[in-house]
Amino acid sequence: MSTSNNAPLTPFAKARDMRVAVVRTLWNSHITEALMAGAVDEFYRAGLADTDVDTFEVPGAVELTFAASKLIESGFYDCIVVLGCVIRGGTPHFDYVCQSVTQGITHLNSECDIPTIFGVLTVDTEQDALDRAGGSLGNKGTEAAQAALLMFDFAKDVENL
Repeated sequence: MSTSNNAPLTPFAKARDMRVAVVRTLWNSHITEALMAGAVDEFYRAGLADTDVDTFEVPGAVELTFAASKLIESGFYDCIVVLGCVIRGGTPHFDYVCQSVTQGITHLNSECDIPTIFGVLTVDTEQDALDRAGGSLGNKGTEAAQAALLMFDFAKDVENL
């Protein structure tokens, strides 16, 4: 990769020997598809090949923890990215779902050697989600991929101490 002004490459663009799994929810799919596209595009911009990035789908946010756990257990991946969208409704269901997926992914990060990146939007309105899935506030899927690249680098740096 070259730059027109010979500026140093960002940490996102350096070469890596990395396999990553990206899991998105089918619930609110019009939003999670945009998050997935942002994440996958960012991995490709960082130099990963098609064979380095695997994508998966699960029904909803609560299932993300199970999926990430299984992908970690497979031993095939260096990092997992989970993407979802939970929009507040008129019942406490929003709180239970958000708490479940947040605690589940936090637990995986504290107990496993593979970083799991939390890219789940927890928003009040659909417009809030659209703004964060390629709209006025950027794409949180892209940001999740960037976090995955940095956490992979961090894990490798610690291994090499």
